[in-house]
Amino acid sequence: MPTPAIANKVAQDMQSASWIREMFEKGRLLKAEFGEENVQDFSLGNPNAAQPEAFYKALEAVAAERIPAAHRYMPNAGFEETRRVVARFASEEYRLEIEPATLIMTSGAAGGMNVVMRSILNPGDEVIVLVPFFVEYKFYVEQAGGKVVFVETDEQCQPDMAAIEKALTDRTRAIIVNTPNNPSGAVYTEEKCRKLAEVLKKHDSDDRPLYLVTDDPYRRIIFDLDWCPTPAGCYDRSIIVSSYSKDVSIAGERAGYIALPTKLPNRDLIFGAMAMLNRTLGYVNMPAFMQRVIARCADALCDVDFYRQNRDLLCNALLEYGYELNVPGGALYAFPITPIDDVEFTDALMKHKILTVPGRGFGRAGHIRISFCVDRMTIERALPGFKAAIQEVS
Repeated sequence: MPTPAIANKVAQDMQSASWIREMFEKGRLLKAEFGEENVQDFSLGNPNAAQPEAFYKALEAVAAERIPAAHRYMPNAGFEETRRVVARFASEEYRLEIEPATLIMTSGAAGGMNVVMRSILNPGDEVIVLVPFFVEYKFYVEQAGGKVVFVETDEQCQPDMAAIEKALTDRTRAIIVNTPNNPSGAVYTEEKCRKLAEVLKKHDSDDRPLYLVTDDPYRRIIFDLDWCPTPAGCYDRSIIVSSYSKDVSIAGERAGYIALPTKLPNRDLIFGAMAMLNRTLGYVNMPAFMQRVIARCADALCDVDFYRQNRDLLCNALLEYGYELNVPGGALYAFPITPIDDVEFTDALMKHKILTVPGRGFGRAGHIRISFCVDRMTIERALPGFKAAIQEVS
């Protein structure tokens, strides 16, 4: 409800972003009443795999240095050495040519996404967001003056080309692609990536550029493939946003980047806009210390097998109990269908001291998001409750 104390738009956004926050608050009360060890919390996507040894070695090496200039202001795009190393890593990871001169270190992927939206959107421009989606996309777009157009994916949470093509208009400026996906864990197939690029090419022009923006913090958290397909390799007007939050398990360090592939038209002009906004929006790129750390371990990777084992333990049990779900191919979440209304089912699970998030918080009611980046014991303790809850409502 609008209030004179804060901006009306912010008040509305606070209400629409409330599901994860609401579950957090309910969980806090449950933990206060029953003890934290007795509440099994699957509500937050907070990575908990151990950081790789290369990260700690880099931390120690950088902390031991005595270089006064390394703690001063830097270019808006970040330290040249860090950009050189990350560009080399990103080129190998995406199998694309990415140069240091047009790579920007950012305050996490969130900072990068805000910079991108501000750089490319005029007031009223439309951005396609595929459902289910990470809720903050709506705010990134609208804060830049754009309008979100939600487009449903199919039952496997893969892009629906007919639905996307129907949603494209002469106001469409961009589409945001998140694979592996939060909240579904879906990994887009190579065929879907290629076909998506084909659809976009038909509507792209120099007079009215149509950008593909990838939000890729989960890119290397994959369980059944050796490499994650990406539509960025099929479409020249692609902008890559990613971070080290999940694959190095350092979400709190806000270590992100924007990469502009060499084939991106008007790349230098776009880079100039983003480098300026990286400063003026207040994100002021990745902190100096962490940039120096990442420069020493840009290809480090946490123990993905830890998450794979968690996925298998959780999903195999849910399927055995009668839950309907697509087993996630990546990311940190399962997204099963609920046998009753998703809010009612989260309440049913809370009676067993299990915290999940209703799917409507991600644009798709009738599901719940279960974050399996938790201790193995949390899953084991929760399984009887998951089983009891579905039996009680079936």
